[in-house]
Amino acid sequence: MNKAYLMELASYNIWANRKAMDWLQQITDAQWEQVITSSFSSVRQTALHIASAESIWIDFWTKAPAPVFISGTFTGTKSDLIAIWEKASTGMKAYLVSHPEEDFMAPVAFRYPRGGEAQMPFVHTFSHIINHSTYHRGQLVTLLRQVGFTNLSSIDLATFYRR
Repeated sequence: MNKAYLMELASYNIWANRKAMDWLQQITDAQWEQVITSSFSSVRQTALHIASAESIWIDFWTKAPAPVFISGTFTGTKSDLIAIWEKASTGMKAYLVSHPEEDFMAPVAFRYPRGGEAQMPFVHTFSHIINHSTYHRGQLVTLLRQVGFTNLSSIDLATFYRR
């Protein structure tokens, strides 16, 4: 896996996240909070999970002394969450810019939200979080449709490459 390819994935992630954030800005507070049966119980909880995951991986990569899963503590507004998500999304790419390719296989220690610790090479963690965000953005699309929001567009990787 080379840095140029990971940079493309980071750019894709930013692009797709921004589209999703734009959709979130168009929905009502009732749609944002509506309880739905899914992996996470609402549009809000799903967006919070994506933002929290992107943010925590930056903490793990930078060896932050006290990484925080914001999904367990966040009480802010939709705008607050979108700002956190935007910062994490662009922060992932900013970190990659400064991360030497020769360190792609260096281990990154992390902990799971429900306990336990592990490590993986940086490149695997980076690939994981891109895939993770893509997976949950797909759920977000379904949840948005379920709350009545249909002003959606493709956020597929192929669409990103064709734009």
